[in-house]
Parts: sequence; C-alpha cells; structure tokens
Amino acid sequence: MTDTLIDRRDLAFQLYEVLDTASLTARERFSEHSRETFDAVIETADRMAHDKFATHNSAADKDEPRFVNGQVEMLPEVKDAFRAYAEAGFIAGRYDYELGGMQLPESVMAACNGFFTAANPGTAGYPFLTTAAANLIRVFGNDQQKATFLPHMLSGRFTGTMALTEPHAGSSLADIRTSATPTDGGHYLIKGAKIYISGGDQSITDNIIHMVLARIKGAPAGVRGISLFIVPKVLVDADGNPQQRNGVALAGLIHKLGYRGTTSTALSFGDDAPCHGYLVGEPHQGLKYMFQMMNEARLGVGFGAAVIGYRGYLHSLDYARERLQGRRLAEKNPDAPQVPIIEHADVRRMLLAQKAYCEGGLALCLYGARLVDDQHTHPDPQKRLEAGKLLDLLTPVMKAWPSEFGPKANDLAIQVYGGAGYTREYPVEQCWRDNRLNPIHEGTNGIQALDLLGRKIWQDQSHGLQLLMQAMQVDLEAATTARCQQWALSLSETLQQAVKVTQSLGKTLMQDSPERVLANASVYLHLFGHIVVAWMWLRQANAAAKALADAATDDDRHFYQGKLQAAQYFFHWELPTVAQDLVLLRNQDDTCLNMQADWF
Repeated sequence: MTDTLIDRRDLAFQLYEVLDTASLTARERFSEHSRETFDAVIETADRMAHDKFATHNSAADKDEPRFVNGQVEMLPEVKDAFRAYAEAGFIAGRYDYELGGMQLPESVMAACNGFFTAANPGTAGYPFLTTAAANLIRVFGNDQQKATFLPHMLSGRFTGTMALTEPHAGSSLADIRTSATPTDGGHYLIKGAKIYISGGDQSITDNIIHMVLARIKGAPAGVRGISLFIVPKVLVDADGNPQQRNGVALAGLIHKLGYRGTTSTALSFGDDAPCHGYLVGEPHQGLKYMFQMMNEARLGVGFGAAVIGYRGYLHSLDYARERLQGRRLAEKNPDAPQVPIIEHADVRRMLLAQKAYCEGGLALCLYGARLVDDQHTHPDPQKRLEAGKLLDLLTPVMKAWPSEFGPKANDLAIQVYGGAGYTREYPVEQCWRDNRLNPIHEGTNGIQALDLLGRKIWQDQSHGLQLLMQAMQVDLEAATTARCQQWALSLSETLQQAVKVTQSLGKTLMQDSPERVLANASVYLHLFGHIVVAWMWLRQANAAAKALADAATDDDRHFYQGKLQAAQYFFHWELPTVAQDLVLLRNQDDTCLNMQADWF
C-alpha cells in the first residue's frame, strides 16, 4: 500500500513549470523566500503529514469523537497532530512576520495543506477553520479584538469556527433566528442555536472562537439584517487569558458518513448561561464580512476534494500495479502467468479518468491560490483588481468541480480494487466517504451553480468572464505542437458555443423571470466547469510538450508523456460530454422546471 499523499513530481510541475511560483520571490512580500525555502516548507508538510496525521486517520474514522457528560472525548493523537502543526508555524504561515507568520504565498500554503488533508481530512479540519476565522478577525475586527484573539489563534492555543447554519433554515441564511441584544457592557447577549458546526467543540485547545451570524434586535428582515459576532467558548481578559465559561453549550454531536475525525456539532447559545458576543465591524454587514471566510472555505473544500480524490487514485494505482489477475486477451495458454490488472485496458480507463479528475482539480485549485497571491501582491494595481475579479468568478467552480469529480475518482478507485475496495481493510472506501461531504460542504453544488449563473457571470458587465476568456486565449495561442493544437481547437470551439449560450441565457434573464434559466443552473455549472478544467489541462499539456523535448531521463519522459495522455483523455472523453449541456441550455429545457411535486 502506497504512503504517497500527493505526487511530489506532479506538485513541482504544477507549481514551477505551469504556475511559475518561483517568480513570486521577486515581489516585496516574498522577497526573503526562494524556491529552496518553498520546497523546504513543502517537504516539512509532507513529512509531518505522514508522521503526525496519516498515522491516526483510520483510527479517528473508527473511533470518532464521543459526547460524554456534555463534553467531547476524542483520540489524543488529534491533539498531538494539531499541536505539531501549530508549532511548525503552519496556522500562521500566510501571515505577516510581525504576527508570527512566515509570509508564504497562498500557492505554497495551499500545497502544504494539501498533504495534511490527503493524510487525514478529519484532523486537518481544525487548523483549516482556525486560519480562516483568524483571517476574518484580522481583516474586519477592531484593534482590541485583534489583540485579544489573533495571537492565540495563530499560535494554536485557540481554534476557530464559522457558525452559520440553523436547524430550521439550512443554507437559507435569510431565515436565521439567532438574536443579539446589546448591553451596557460593550457586548451583546447571543441567543439561539446552530447546527452542523464543524469543530464546534473539541478537547484539543483551551478555547474555541466562534464566528457567529445573528440578528440585532430590530434589524431589517432577510440578509440585510445579519451581523457578525465573535463568541468565545470561554470568556477571556484583554490579554486573551481564559476567565469563565461563556454561555455556549454543546447540545450534541452529529454522526457523519465520513470526515468523522472533525466534530460536527449542534450548539446552543445563551440557554444555560448568558452568552457574550462581540460585534465585528458595522451592524447588519455580517454576511458581507462572512463571505470572506465562506469563500476561503469554498476554495479549501475544493482543494480538499481534489487531494482526497488524488489520495484514492494513488492507492488504486499502486494496487493495480501489484494485483495479479487474468491474462492478456491474446493469451490462449491458461497456464501462462497472470498479469497485473493495470495491463487491462478497462483498468487503465478508470486510472486515466482518476488522473484526469484529480490532477485537473489540483491544477484548478492551485491556479485559484495563485489568483489569491496576485490579488494581494501583484505589483500592478490593475492586475490585482483583475485577479480578484477572476477569482470571484471562478470560486463556485473551484468549490464545485473538484467536489463533484473528486468523489467520482474515489468511486473509480473502489472499482479498481474490486471487492476489496468495498471493504474497510483497504483505504479507498474511507476516501470516498470522506469526500462525499464536499459537494454539500460550504454551500451545496446546486447553490454554487445558482451563484455562478445567477450572479457571478453578470457582475460588473461580465468583466470577469471577459478576463477569463483573455487568459484562456494566451494558452490557446501557446499550443504549438500538433496534439496541443488539436486540443486548443476543440476548447476554442466549445468556448465559442458556450459564449453564445450564455448570451442567450442573459437575454432571457433580463426579459423574463429567472426561474426558466436558473432551473438549469447545474447544467451550466457542468458546462462551465468542464471548459475551465479543459483549459487547465491545456496549460499542463503545453508545459509538458515543451519539457518533453528536452527531457533527459526516462522518468521525466514518462512523466510528461503521462501528462499528455491524461490531457488527451480529458479532451477526448470528458469535454465532449458538454454537448448535452449545450443542447439543454440552448433549448432552455423546462423538464425539471415544469415537473410538479404531486407527480412524483
């Protein structure tokens, strides 16, 4: 059984040959870094993920956290791993030196976190949420809030969560009921209930800092009346030292199909004791603030889905190389030795599909991380603005596409193993169970589809879409080999058809009610996502074709040839599937829209 979490050769190719991550060191923020420091921190992440995270992945899945006498009991290895992660500086890795950070690019930090998630998604969830919650306080909190909470979150003394969902409302945040009543003491009293709060309680840190959405009494209805509050599990003094328990109570643990190592909690606020919350920023602006954390989380969910899919792919690849079964079809001698199942074309089909999904998803998410770097550090202000617009447009795709096709890769990994894949004695069934949460996590993929077609495509007169097409054009023109030119032509033709369909849908949206168009939003997301990932494969193919000509070793030649063959798979087997999407969207198909509830 392989212990490889992410193929380091592939990661280096993505970071340095496709994204040119080393060039970031020319920017002032990263000027003290080099490719050597980037590689060193990636090496540390890979080693620590093996030593501290992978070792209890299966155990945490089997012996999930328990609710005992109102407290969480969990494996001690989870706390050890979290502590090691924090002490190595990974929670604060992106942050300023002055905050104890390493000022690493998002591209490098995303790669590092990929190892931890691939090794153990459950344990990796705690620092992931903490980093995002801390960033919310860093950007929107006042000086006192930053001084009180940030140092302890970045050091790993406290964890963080996002508390949005309520039992009656689900994803409909306009309907939340948690209330916030102002007091004379500078804080608010929070009252309500939240559900499905990942990391909402645990036994690994001194405190948990909940980022809670609530309504101040008298606030406007709907999303316009939502405010954001810092609600610590334990109240602290001005230096962050724990004082007394706040009125946040664990109402119960939720038992999930996968991702069992991360507690999923039901929390009550203000039921058994006063619950103090501290307003972040301005009243009624909470959802706007929280979108920063939600979008970070969406990118993280997509990345996690890609690397969990990747982990399952590597397991099945290793198994296919070792498992002897059957003989080649041309072999007529029943006494001939059996061959590894990777010699069978249908097994190679399943492995190629996984490779195309996982390496394509990884490329997409690393591209998103690079957009984050450009948004914050590009020396040209116009380029920073454009990177932000492109990132905003692509966020629904970066969340939804890997979280749809990562689990599909895991499903194929189980199939490669055959009957063994369906058993708990082999690792790929847990990969699938862990990954199956990601199409739901941080806004279902249906919500991402509505966001893309209902909002993101049309923002700022579709400037983001125009920027995307310009970026694609660069790589279409860079396709100079015969194979890459063929794929570029295929992508260009599909893109032109998609643009025409988008224009037609836009006219309908402006003229009529949105229901007819948005009923097929998921179809549009599939079309759009496949085009974007085809672009990611063209970028990889262009780089591989260029490098193959100068490859000096068999290993390098095999690597680049594998990239080109996976690109061929995507362009021959996957991109053509959008033909059905185009037909449905052109016709503005009303099959789902006109189905009546009583007809089921």
